[in-house]
Amino acid sequence: MAKPVLILLSLLAVVNGEGFLRNSGTSGTIDAETLGQDVITAMDEVLGCGGHEVSQERLNEINRALEPMWRTMPSIDGKLDWRSVRYVAHRYFMQQSSLVIRGFEPSRILNSSESGVAELLSKQVPAHSDVLLGGKHASQGYGIDDVVSLVAALERLVWDSEAALLERTYKLYGMKTDRVLGMRQFQRLLEGYIVYWMMRGDERSAHILMRNRTVLEKSFPKWNELRGFIDGRIKRLNWQRALQPKTGDGRTLIDNRYEFQDAHEIVGGITTSFQDYWQSECVSMKNQLVGMDRDGTGRVRLNDFYGTGLEKDWRFGESEQYLRELGVLDESSPWRGKRVIIPNYLQAASNCIVTTPHYLVCCKNECEELLGEIEIAIAAPSATPEEILTVVGNMSAPSNEDDDPPKLDGVLTKQLQNIAEGHGLQVTLHGRLFSQWMHYAFPRECPFPHKAGAYESHTLTPNAYGRDYIASEQEMQSHAETRQSSEEDPIDLEKEMLTQWSEEEELFANYSSQGSPWKQRALQSFGLVMIMCGIVFLLVKNGVISESKTKERIPFHSNCKSHLV
Repeated sequence: MAKPVLILLSLLAVVNGEGFLRNSGTSGTIDAETLGQDVITAMDEVLGCGGHEVSQERLNEINRALEPMWRTMPSIDGKLDWRSVRYVAHRYFMQQSSLVIRGFEPSRILNSSESGVAELLSKQVPAHSDVLLGGKHASQGYGIDDVVSLVAALERLVWDSEAALLERTYKLYGMKTDRVLGMRQFQRLLEGYIVYWMMRGDERSAHILMRNRTVLEKSFPKWNELRGFIDGRIKRLNWQRALQPKTGDGRTLIDNRYEFQDAHEIVGGITTSFQDYWQSECVSMKNQLVGMDRDGTGRVRLNDFYGTGLEKDWRFGESEQYLRELGVLDESSPWRGKRVIIPNYLQAASNCIVTTPHYLVCCKNECEELLGEIEIAIAAPSATPEEILTVVGNMSAPSNEDDDPPKLDGVLTKQLQNIAEGHGLQVTLHGRLFSQWMHYAFPRECPFPHKAGAYESHTLTPNAYGRDYIASEQEMQSHAETRQSSEEDPIDLEKEMLTQWSEEEELFANYSSQGSPWKQRALQSFGLVMIMCGIVFLLVKNGVISESKTKERIPFHSNCKSHLV
């Protein structure tokens, strides 16, 4: 395949977003104030102020999806703080649609200069929405109904952005949005939409492709399959309309006529289901990387990574510096050198097929399914190492062809016990150390969790990063030629696993309300001492024993007495 076509294909997978509800500049990011205002707009619609109130059925569906995770969240009277809400919302969208909502990533630090959505909502949200996310909620916390409404608002935010792009697509085709379209026109419109959607930010290239169908069919990744995907969504819409016909649908169904609202409904389904459709590409990429993972550590040596990029697959061509800033490189091993961490690479922005200022459509985070199994089994914010080992010991990773459970004996068991010792003999499920342990238990599925703020640019797309995002052929060749025979020597895998391990904890949720076991035992001991002191005080007061005797036997008697009085 010619080099220019390879460049075009790589750009299709990493193009940057332009405009959502408003333009955001060339960086593909959006500031906290703009994000907050857009969420407020969507919240108005969720609450029925914009004529698009979310149905109770949809709210119930979101609630059911959140419940398993919610049961494991540390709370005060069933309420969460904003940090926990952000974490829950992020994971919900990753689980349901593999969407990364910008501003909700746990890797992002909320500081005084970027206060995030919560503070903006508290200050600027209209009075009718204040009941939901503003005012007292900022101090009293958020219940599950609040989080369900926030998730619904974020879904509405995505829906609104699709309407804006769809309107532009109509305009590019020289059509008004009130025009009724026949089947062929409707198909062409949706084909154009998906090209502009996937190449958002590069409208010029999209124009070229849409004007030349031959180039489009030959150059656009999986174009025939994409057309089939669109046709499938149209058939699904026809089936739904026939199943639940509305006034005026009869003629529309017979003549295959479609309006703007029909197109909007289809493109909304494209966004939420596209990752499932595109997952085969992610699986193919993962399989190639797993094939290069010689030690089973979920890592590929950089020279192998670039060697494959030169010989087999255009995908593996990001520059070393870009990989480093994405948080994809492990440079901790003195034996293996620089290595690409497989799950971190798959989740990186360079592999997100669609990016916009508000969200990215990325490869599925397979760790979410594994963590979900643990949450269902534990149903609590924390657990003992023994409980976790029992649950995880009966699980298997998707990349394990033999369906065997992970090998937990030895270093992994010891590390889990060490984590528990730092938390009163309990392992917090929503913390960095447990996420780190999950990475080593499932190294090809669970990303290595860097500290918040360390690699915020992991959502930085190649276009936003700049021309140096891709490695030169000379750079790749230089790495590929550094294979050394010593790399084939056997190593101590347990020792190798620990090279990147760090003891720095970071909680993704607020555990301050959870009395850890050691605190509970201390309080119980203190309570027992107080009871004993009280008994002694009463005995002294009633003359059963003398105060001088108690002073000899219980040196803290005077303190107890003063406390109890």
